[in-house]
Amino acid sequence: MLDTGRVIEDRAIRDRLGIFEDRTDAGRHLAATLSPLETIADAVVCAIPAGGVPPGLEVARALQAPLRMAVVRKVQIPWNPEAGFGAVTWDGRVFLNRALMTGLNLSEAEVNAAVAKARKNVEERMEKFSGSRQGPVLEDRTAVLIDDGLATGYTMLAAVEAARAESPRQVVVAVPTGSLHAVNFIARRADLVVCLNIRTSRTFAVAEAYERWHDISDQEVQELLIQARDMGLF
Repeated sequence: MLDTGRVIEDRAIRDRLGIFEDRTDAGRHLAATLSPLETIADAVVCAIPAGGVPPGLEVARALQAPLRMAVVRKVQIPWNPEAGFGAVTWDGRVFLNRALMTGLNLSEAEVNAAVAKARKNVEERMEKFSGSRQGPVLEDRTAVLIDDGLATGYTMLAAVEAARAESPRQVVVAVPTGSLHAVNFIARRADLVVCLNIRTSRTFAVAEAYERWHDISDQEVQELLIQARDMGLF
C-alpha cells in the first residue's frame, strides 16, 4: 500500500487488469483500506449511482456509516451520448468543461438542451432512489464519495464540489480503479483519494479492472437500497 498523503493506492496491483471479481468485491477491498483510517471517523458514504452503489454499500456496511445517494449525471455530447462535456449534481449545480465545449463547437441551443436533459435525469433519479427521504447531512462530517472507477474524473469533480457546498469536515474520494491522470486531477480537489488500482496506460476503461462487468440497472440499485435499509444504513 502506498500513502502519499493525498493518494492511497495498492502498488502491488498498479496497471493490472481483472483485479476485482465484481463491484461488490471491489467494495470489500475498498472497505478494508478505509476501515483502519482514523480520519474516516463520522463518515457519510455518498455513492454515485448506478455503478457506485454496490461498492458504496460494502463500505457503508464496514464503516457502519449512513449511505446516501450522490446523483451526478454527465451532460452528454449530442452526437456521442457515451461522452460528456460537463455534469449536473444532486443539488442542481452545473459544471461545464469550457475548453472541451469550444473544441466541440457546440451551439448555445445544443448546450442548453443537453444541460436540461441531464438536470431532468438527476431529478428523476433522486426521486426514484431517495424519494422524500432526507439524506444524512454532511456538515462537519467526512463525506466519502464512491464510484466504480475514475476515467476522466470530471463527474467526480462535480460530486466533490457539490459535497463541499454542504460544509463537510473533509471530502474523501474512494474508488477501486482509476487512470493516473484522473486520480491526480481529483487529488488536487479532494482531501484524500483512495484508488487501489491506478493504471498509467494511455487508454483506460473502468470495466477492465473487473472480471464480471455489466451496466447496473435502476432495479438493482433499488434492491441494494432495500438491503441498506434493512441494515439501518439508509
